[in-house]
Amino acid sequence: MKKSVGIIGANGYTGSELVRLLAFHPNIELKFLFSRSNSGVKISELYPDLDSICDLVLTNEISETDILFLCLPHKESQNWLNENPVSEETLVIDLGNDFRLEGNFGNRNFVYGLPEIYFNKIKNSKSIANPGCFATAIQLALLPLAKENLLNDVYTTGITGSTGAGQSLQPTTHFTWRNDNISAYKTLNHQHVDEILKQVNLLNEKDVELNFVPWRGDFARGIFTSSIIECDLELDKIYNLYKDFYKDSHFVKISEKSIDMKQVVNTNFCVIQIEKQGNKIAVHSAIDNLLKGASGQAVQNMNIANGWEQNLGLNLKPLAF
Repeated sequence: MKKSVGIIGANGYTGSELVRLLAFHPNIELKFLFSRSNSGVKISELYPDLDSICDLVLTNEISETDILFLCLPHKESQNWLNENPVSEETLVIDLGNDFRLEGNFGNRNFVYGLPEIYFNKIKNSKSIANPGCFATAIQLALLPLAKENLLNDVYTTGITGSTGAGQSLQPTTHFTWRNDNISAYKTLNHQHVDEILKQVNLLNEKDVELNFVPWRGDFARGIFTSSIIECDLELDKIYNLYKDFYKDSHFVKISEKSIDMKQVVNTNFCVIQIEKQGNKIAVHSAIDNLLKGASGQAVQNMNIANGWEQNLGLNLKPLAF
């Protein structure tokens, strides 16, 4: 029997990506798509690419489902759950940042949903806090070193596409500003830094200092990060650490060749490459911010929580050109 799914905030980028993924998921039946601002409008009217995929009409009414995805602006998930009590038997996956640092909410204890380190907790959970997009890319680049207590000060730069800013139009997401342009933002105080450090410091013997400068790119989707770390190990030994750490991880690939963002756009994969000069290494990682950084990882977590194969509904080809 298929599991029923409701999506709260289905009219945004992450919500519509979930519709695209779940419409082809063999174990899922989409039951309702919730939106206050676009209630009564077909989802395909907002996103024409869904025209032949989903004919559901957005609604401002909810009904009981087996699985509920919260695709709300940050800090709104708690308010929504307060106003709309959900059965304890419903699997709730929150794509916002409400429960990433503190997971307790009523009778629910949200598990941090990074499958590469919390697979066993996710598979027994009814409440999952999906990681942030930059947080996913940077953590996957750093965690193997943290496990070996090899992290100290980390200097990271990362560039993201315009979809990372959400659907609401802002001056820095308008085409005429974004096209052929690039800029730094939230320098050294990005909201994902605390989320990253919480997980990294659980593994690393001493607290890590993360100096992160995010950049806005002139493209729609994708994230590419580079982290600089002092490390005396030989490059081949570092690669062995990464390959061993991720040997059972379906969606993380370690490359000894140069990587680029197009390898992962439209997929749930993260690719990682390492370079070394002297006693410093650069760890590069690339993901699709809407998939491994959001909706794809949410589906991966749903699969794990239900005891299904991790890649169910996620066999996607990258947009190479």
